[in-house]
Parts: sequence; structure tokens; C-alpha cells
Amino acid sequence: MQYIHVKLLNGFTQSLTYAVPPDLQKNLVGSIVKVPLKERLVWAYVVAQTDTLPAVSFTIKTMHSLEPFPGDDIYKQFLAQLAYYYTVTPLHFIKRLAAFITQKEQEELFAPTTTAAPHPVMLTHEQQAIVDALESALTHAAFAPALIHGVTGSGKTEIYKQLITKTIAQGKTVILLLPEVSLAVHFEQILKASIGHAVSIMSFHSATKAKEKKLLWQALLAQQPLLIIGVHIPIMLPIAKLGLIIIDEEHDPGYQEKKHPKINTKEAALLRAQLYKIPIVLGSATPSLATLHTARAKGWPIFTLHKRFAGQFPEIQTVLLTNKERRTNFWITKALQAAIADRLAKKEQVIIFLNRRGYSFFVQCKECSFIFECAACSVSLTLHQNNQLACHYCGYVQQLPSHCTACKKNDLLKKGIGTQQVVSILQQLFAHARIARADLDVSSKKKIWQQTMEDFANGSYDIIVGTQTITKGFHFPNVTLVGMLWADLNLHFPMYNAAETSLQQLIQVAGRAGRERPDSTVIIQTMMEHPIFKYVHEIDYLKFYEYELCNRSKANYPPITRLVEIELKNVDEAILEQEAHALAQVLMQTITQQKNDISLLGPAKPPVSKIKNTHARKIYLKSNSLTALIALFKTINQPQFSSAIFFTPNPSN
Repeated sequence: MQYIHVKLLNGFTQSLTYAVPPDLQKNLVGSIVKVPLKERLVWAYVVAQTDTLPAVSFTIKTMHSLEPFPGDDIYKQFLAQLAYYYTVTPLHFIKRLAAFITQKEQEELFAPTTTAAPHPVMLTHEQQAIVDALESALTHAAFAPALIHGVTGSGKTEIYKQLITKTIAQGKTVILLLPEVSLAVHFEQILKASIGHAVSIMSFHSATKAKEKKLLWQALLAQQPLLIIGVHIPIMLPIAKLGLIIIDEEHDPGYQEKKHPKINTKEAALLRAQLYKIPIVLGSATPSLATLHTARAKGWPIFTLHKRFAGQFPEIQTVLLTNKERRTNFWITKALQAAIADRLAKKEQVIIFLNRRGYSFFVQCKECSFIFECAACSVSLTLHQNNQLACHYCGYVQQLPSHCTACKKNDLLKKGIGTQQVVSILQQLFAHARIARADLDVSSKKKIWQQTMEDFANGSYDIIVGTQTITKGFHFPNVTLVGMLWADLNLHFPMYNAAETSLQQLIQVAGRAGRERPDSTVIIQTMMEHPIFKYVHEIDYLKFYEYELCNRSKANYPPITRLVEIELKNVDEAILEQEAHALAQVLMQTITQQKNDISLLGPAKPPVSKIKNTHARKIYLKSNSLTALIALFKTINQPQFSSAIFFTPNPSN
């Protein structure tokens, strides 16, 4: 008789034991089964199996059935290696899958739209050369990573289409990853309209209806060749005949999940491609320094698209906001105001980019300098329209008082600027312009956000004011002007890669201009001069790579070395502070004893050190060996700490 120990997928932490029926006497470890629990059947994951009768005082029930699972011979090995990398158990990934497969039908988040199928596209010489070079990799069982560094508007999507259709024709499945759900939906519509007649296309992300997810699961069980589009989950799916993985906007920090464990989908995809011996294509106009460095060091092919498919690169202008003579309004310089007026007169469109939502950054008392802050999070409250103060971390909202909470004076100063305030300023300057807003507040209302983007693309708006939601993946043919209101804002963020992420964002939003026009302009407004503004013209991006790599070498930061983050969380800040220092001391002792070449930084408060009344401290470890860093983390005796301890390799945000 065989017995299995299982963990329920509903969150119950203890292991339960069941007998295996005679017809299922085989290795079930890593399988999903249904087991009886009281009066119902529940899903469970088999963690161990034995032929020995467990010594228990209760009657052991018999498992009900083995759940059908897509045939994937390498899947358990993939989950095991991914679990090792992120110091979790494979059960974590199985639970995530089960949460999607078993969920109830939900409201459709995106309204279905119809897109007319375009005429067949003739590839450029550059595009065709890349397709020809990669095509051979599709038929050979080998890990074949490749980077496509293509300028904005160069037609990377057309290359993806060719590779997808060729892989599907071989009876294999393709995973296409995008860094945001909105982009995944956008690509799904484009691809269904252009190659949907030849390829079965399905999505698997938070905006996909439960019914479609179940249909996808059935297709995987039937080993049907598919194109699966998503952000995080598709890379976790068991797939019998996986033939290709494509990661678009590979530089984007959105591929790293925000909640612990912070799985980075790009890293998981590279691991999977290596194990499954398949090609993986990474594409971006602004490849991450880590990817460029790895590609050069390991000899990955780097394909370059130098030319836009249509249109021309925009002219780049940089204007200092600190020069009072150059502006009529603090946030809109004379140069930008004149350029907007010119484009409106020509019936052309304008994008105004600000990396901040809301109306104003914060509200401060002029008398005593008190700033309205969230009681549950260590951040200032952001002022929105209708005088509402909101926390963008926990969602707390309150009405702006008429006076200071501290000194009771009523002289309040509204500092900074947000997208709502920009819209108000533009409406005053250009009374007849049709202006829309597209930021995280709007994009959280998916139907409204999608309609706004479609209306702008169709010419229903003259100006759109947005944040990072409009910086990538979208094609607006009539946009000839992009204005960036506060371009140096993110340069002050305390992360080693702040310059890299800031420049990538600037290039991506600048890339919305001139995609089908010969003359377009990008006006960069900044509070300070900074070396990265020399590289905003995207043909200079590789020069920035050399510049920034030199800086990273001096400070010994990735990609020169490996970096991991250890985060401690506790509702009691005093205990957290004590335990963070104790953990750092224990780690240093281990490093010294084992004579490891590991550097330790911290503990320190992160920029936002309290969210939802939970405090945080961070410790960073640097070494040339990620294996050594993982091994060091595993030496921590976590039960002796009351604080929760989390591990993130290669933190990107």
C-alpha cells in the first residue's frame, strides 16, 4: 500500500496524509490530486510518498483522484530550480496556477474590440535578415537566446509574427510576454487581427476571463499548439511542446512582481528556455544593461534595427525649468507652449508625459512645515481633484482640511504637480483643445483606459497627458510632439540603476513621436542638467551603456557583480530595527567564518519604509557568485526572528 503526504492548495499549511488507491500506485510527487476533506473534495499537491504506514491515531482516508495535468516532462525540474533560485517551495507556483484555474467567472475587464485585418506587410531588409538568422534555431533542440535591439517604431512586432507563425506550424507552442496587462491586451488584439487566422491565440493574465483560462487549460491538456500571451503566469504553465519564448520590452521592471516572493518573469523565462532547450528572443529599444552585458559576455547574437519602419526620429530639445525667462507657467515653458500651439494649428497630436499621477505631490503648511501624510504608510498623501488626499500605497482617502492639522493655520501650500493639474493648466492655456488623461488612476479602470487610448489613436483628442502607461508599445501615427514636464524626477530615486531606468523611460516616451511623420519634436523639461540627457536620442543608447557600465564598475554594482536583497517586515518598528541589525551581524559573522567574498550593505530604511502599518528594513548582499548568496541566505535560522524575512535575487525595483 502506498501513502501520500499532501499540502492543500486552499492555504492550509499543515501536511495531510492519504492512502493511494490500487489503480494509481505510481510516483505522484509533484502531482495535483483531489482528496476528501470533511464532506467535500479539495485540490492538493503531493509533497512526499511512502510505502510505510504512517503512525497516526486516526483513520487514513483514500485520495479521490489524480487531476489531469498537461504532459510536460521537464516541468517539475523547472519548478524545482525556480524554487531554489527564489528560496521558496514549488508549491508556491502550483498554488498560483490553481488560483487561476479554479476561480469563478469574473466580470470582463476589457471590452472586446474589433480591428480590421491589415494588408500583408513586406519586411524590410533588416527585419528579414533577423527572421532568417533566427529561423534555424526554431528547428534545433538547443538553448538559443537572442537579443533584438530595435529602435522605437522599427517593427519588432513584425519579426515576432513571423517567428510565431513558423513555430506554430511545427506543432509547438509559443509564449509571448509583455510587462503590463494593458500591453498584453493590446498585443492580443493586434495579433488576432493579423495572424489569428493561422494561429490559435489565448491570453492568461488578470484581465482574462475565467472561462478563457479554463479553455486554455483544456488546450494544454490536449497538447494543442498555441500562442499564449501574458505578463507573469504563462511562464508557469505546464506545456508539452514549448517551442519559443518571446519577451518584448525586456528591460521593463514590470516583469518583476511587486509582492514577495518577487519573481522576475524574464529570469524565469531564461531558466525555462535553458532547461527546455528552446530559443528565446528578447526585444527592446532600450535593452537593460544586464541583458546587454550578458549577451556580450556569453556571445548571444545581438540583432540591431537601426531604422524606423516609417517616419523619422524626432528632434530633441532640453529646456531648464529653473530659467524663469523661459516660462509663462512654472510647468509649461515658452518653448513647449509654442510647440503645442503649433501642433494644434496643424491638427497634429501631442503627448505630455509626467511620471506622476494625481493633482499635486503633497500639501504642506507654510507656517509650521507640516506635511499631510498617510497614517498607515510612510508617504505623503497626494492631492487629487475635489480636494481629496489619497495614499497610492494602501488606498486611504481623506478630504483636504481647510487648516493645518498641527498648528491650525489655514495657509496651505500645494507642492509639485500631477497629471490632473497638468490637464487643468493645459485647459487654461488651450481652451479649445480636446485633452485626455491616461495614468494609473485611469488605467486601473481598464475599460475607461482602453477607450481613452483608442479615442486618442483615432484622433478624438488633441492632447493626452499620461504617465508610464503610455510610454511603450503604442503606435499613434499623428503624434508629432512629446513634452516631458519633469524629466529628472526619477534620477533622485535611491537605486543604483536610477539613471538607467530614467533614460529608458525617456527614450520610450520620446519614441511615440514621429512614427509616421518626417518632422517631430521632443521637448525635455528638467530641473537640473544631467549626463543622461546627452543620450536621449536613442541611436546613442549604446554610448550610454558604456558610460553607465563604467560607473557601475567603480561602485561594483550589477551587472558587474550579483546583488540580492533581504527585506525584513514587522508591525513593531522597534523589534524590526533590533532584528535587522541582529541579522546583519549574524550574516557578517558567517561571511567572516566561511571567508566568503561577499559584501554586506545595511540594514537601512527603504524610501517607503511603512506600508499598511507594516515597517520594513533592507539588507543588500553583493558577490560574483549568486550561488554563494543563496547559500548564505539559507543559513539564516528564520524561526528565531519574529520579523518576516524575504529574499529577492537581482532586485530591479
